Amino acid sequence: SIGCVEVLATVCSTILMFLTLPISIFLCFKVVQEYERAVIFRLGRLRSGGARGPGVFFVLPCIDNYCKVDLRTVSFDVPPQEVLTRDSVTVSVDAVVYYRIRDPLNAVVQVANYSHSTRLLAATTLRNVLGTRNLSELLTEREAISHSMQVTLDEATDPWGVQVERVEIKDVSLPDSLQRSMAAEAEAAREARAKVIAAEGEMKSSRALKEASDIMCESPAALQLRYLQTLSSIAGEKNSTIVFPLPIELIGPLMNMTSTLCPPKP
Repeated sequence: SIGCVEVLATVCSTILMFLTLPISIFLCFKVVQEYERAVIFRLGRLRSGGARGPGVFFVLPCIDNYCKVDLRTVSFDVPPQEVLTRDSVTVSVDAVVYYRIRDPLNAVVQVANYSHSTRLLAATTLRNVLGTRNLSELLTEREAISHSMQVTLDEATDPWGVQVERVEIKDVSLPDSLQRSMAAEAEAAREARAKVIAAEGEMKSSRALKEASDIMCESPAALQLRYLQTLSSIAGEKNSTIVFPLPIELIGPLMNMTSTLCPPKP
């Protein structure tokens, strides 16, 4: 309800405005941009009708005052926070937060400084959320952790008319001793995988050699073909002299053929 004092002050301010025309026109008409809203107070009371803008709005001299609220998205960096993870590892984490004003009235009336309050709340939320995660989760699940922080921070700032649009973890700094330990562990894991791969290769090679040996034992002709193939590959080598023994299996047929073609003289 409007009190008598407020009515009297409004009448006096209106009379003063008319007495000081046209100078009062420059004092009574204000402009806010497309991305701004104006919250008007008359004698300390919030005026009905909500926030004004964009465009021109009217205020009475002496009894009205207003404050502008920027509706554009604002970003700020959360300073590096020393966080103790759930598995008792101390890490330094910093993040960036994007927010905007959803309700200009609550942003002015419900909190003294919505920007400063949002920054402080973001720092505490970062420590609280990361304190419930293991180091491995912190390193591999950044997107899920960022989303959890965004939801938690948005719920906390909703009464202030602030909407947190996005939270991103920028960097996770580990102690030097922990970095060396993780590097040694990763190197050991790579060496173990290399040994496993080498062992699997040896096993496959041994299996292939065994199968080839079985085939050659079953078919002597296959062994001779392999022997001839080896001779052909060696013959292709240049600038080298190789002494290769002739298998006894090939000498027998050659001797029989020689004795047939050239019989001994009486």
